[in-house]
Amino acid sequence: MNKVATLKKAVEYREIIDVLLAGDRFADLVLCGGQLINTLTREIYPAQVAIKKPYVVLAGDCSSLIGPKTQVVDLAGAYISPGFIDSHMHFESSMLTITEFSRLSIPSGTTALIADPHEIGNALGPLGMKAMADEAGRMPNHVRLVVPALAPDCPALETAGVDVGSKDMEDLLNYPNVVGIGELQGFSIARHVHRNTPEIVTDLVASAAYARSLGLVVDGNAPGLFGEELAAHIVAAGGRCSCHETTAKDECVEKLRQGVYVFMREGSTQKNMAECIRAVTEEGLDSRRCILATDDMLADDLLTLGHMNEIVRRTVRQGVDPAEAIQMATINPATYFGLEGRGVVAPGGYADLAIIRDLGRMTVEAVFIGGELVAAEGRLLIDLPKYAYPMSVKNSVKRGKVDENDLAIPASGSAAQARVLVAIPDQNLTDGRVATLPVQNGRVMADIAQDAVHMACVERYGRNGNVGKCFVQGLGIKRGAVAESVAHDTHNIMAAGASLRDMAAAVNRVIELGGGLAAALDGKILGDLALPVGGLITDELSGEELSLKMAEMEAIVKEKLGGTLRAPFMHLSFLALSTSPKWKLTDRGLVDVEAFQVLPPLV
Repeated sequence: MNKVATLKKAVEYREIIDVLLAGDRFADLVLCGGQLINTLTREIYPAQVAIKKPYVVLAGDCSSLIGPKTQVVDLAGAYISPGFIDSHMHFESSMLTITEFSRLSIPSGTTALIADPHEIGNALGPLGMKAMADEAGRMPNHVRLVVPALAPDCPALETAGVDVGSKDMEDLLNYPNVVGIGELQGFSIARHVHRNTPEIVTDLVASAAYARSLGLVVDGNAPGLFGEELAAHIVAAGGRCSCHETTAKDECVEKLRQGVYVFMREGSTQKNMAECIRAVTEEGLDSRRCILATDDMLADDLLTLGHMNEIVRRTVRQGVDPAEAIQMATINPATYFGLEGRGVVAPGGYADLAIIRDLGRMTVEAVFIGGELVAAEGRLLIDLPKYAYPMSVKNSVKRGKVDENDLAIPASGSAAQARVLVAIPDQNLTDGRVATLPVQNGRVMADIAQDAVHMACVERYGRNGNVGKCFVQGLGIKRGAVAESVAHDTHNIMAAGASLRDMAAAVNRVIELGGGLAAALDGKILGDLALPVGGLITDELSGEELSLKMAEMEAIVKEKLGGTLRAPFMHLSFLALSTSPKWKLTDRGLVDVEAFQVLPPLV
């Protein structure tokens, strides 16, 4: 906090003391007739809440703080909760700007967002991250960023648009609205990274140590790590970290016992909370380091389901007491991130509140930010500031078009033993197998009967022209092809399909758009969506318009191409995530994540 902000807060706190003690000063607003959800004590009881904007003055009996100009609101038995916090998310996965995501999420009670600009950081480096931080600072809700310390996460296995490392940390970590380092994906497969690229470990430790010297957080990323490897990951992060990649109860137990803050992920396609929460409901572990997060959320889900209120609701359905579930989306993340005055309804805290009518359904009736009513009955009542992304973060696709030969896997004979990446529904994790596939005209072909179709990852930044190729099972595509410039985490162009001709058409349409999504059949484009900002985000469509467009694109995949996965584009994007087991595809080729090596597509 700078000197001006410190002085301002001192003046405001002095005014609060006068309201409490002088007898002739009064609250701006008093909420009466409500049930307070006390996240400090895990209690729910009748209480009034007095507010002098933007702070809470008192939670309890506030009758003496009501003056002639005080606004008094009768909540008629509704519950008063601190505003919800999404502690780990990526705006890029929603394909929405921060402004538009906030417009959709605030009415459901989310008043703080901690975002990792990992995606735009891989595509555009510090330039993109700073643009996002600038937009964050304009929002009425509390939006802060944790920046990647490394891009790409696996330099030997993939190509990013811009390389980021410890050399960039002093600049980024001192930039406004940045509160730490994001997920340490570069050290996810700890033993292999230590053995094969020790320089990455040195660089990450240096970045983490610098962040810690500034009092900032460092997020972890430790899928499937136990024992020595988990301990090494924690130490690399400075001795304290989080993990949002926990997928099993025993893994959650291990991490909680080692002091890790477990971000129990429950997003649009990755749903791990129900398994993680068993460490609390079945093993009786303390939940103070259990935190709810979405990681990746689609616009349609924000519109139809809600945001953190929906994740809290699901947690309650797993047998967790509502007050405890709300702690996991309020005081627990506020404690981890050091968000002073947030996550609680207590004197001197920010009056960021969610008014909940039904704890079972987690229906949010009204939302206050800084004591101002900003949303009611699911509608935003305020205008959000406009932010225009500069042209410098657009036109990020720098390569020329491709043809079928660029995407084909050559082979001789009539059949080939091909490696097939297996997609797993609702997970980042994948599997792998070997299948016998037909060869025609010197090319290995897709086999719909085995649900094995072509997949390619096309480097889009003009740095080397790489094209990684393999086959994939689990998408259900039976004809045509899809392509997109959203491909975690380096965001090259990912494509999959039954036809090489259609794959080339879809990839080339994404190139023409300067980034986006496309679907093709019989050499023709069936539908597309432009994502001008870094090839990841639309600044042209509203959340409602994007939701309709994505529904149209997903319907094309299902009805015209035969796809079977929900949210097929998001699932496809994660098949490039080179830090999440087992096999993934990058522009360098098929990656065996656990062995930290590139495999040939044919055995």
